[in-house]
Amino acid sequence: MHLQVIELYVFVLAGFVGLFTITRVPALLHTPLMSATNAISAISLVGSLVMAGADHGAVPTILGTIAVASATVNAVGGFIITDRMLKMFRRGPPGGAPR
Repeated sequence: MHLQVIELYVFVLAGFVGLFTITRVPALLHTPLMSATNAISAISLVGSLVMAGADHGAVPTILGTIAVASATVNAVGGFIITDRMLKMFRRGPPGGAPR
């Protein structure tokens, strides 16, 4: 029981650190930050796959499956948003002709 309280404490603390880190980032750095968080989402996807595939009972398997779905949506959505943000910074052809 004591170990679960420590894990919950670390989880909540990590959430607050992430929240304060993201809110203090200047707008110029959002695209590189999104790329880094996409990589972290991919790492969490691997961890959730391990959890879903491990045979520790029904509840961990269900939670692992939900984590796989959530991490997949997060990673794919992050890459789509990053691609849209990078398209805003592309330069047009020389001479000012429309794309």
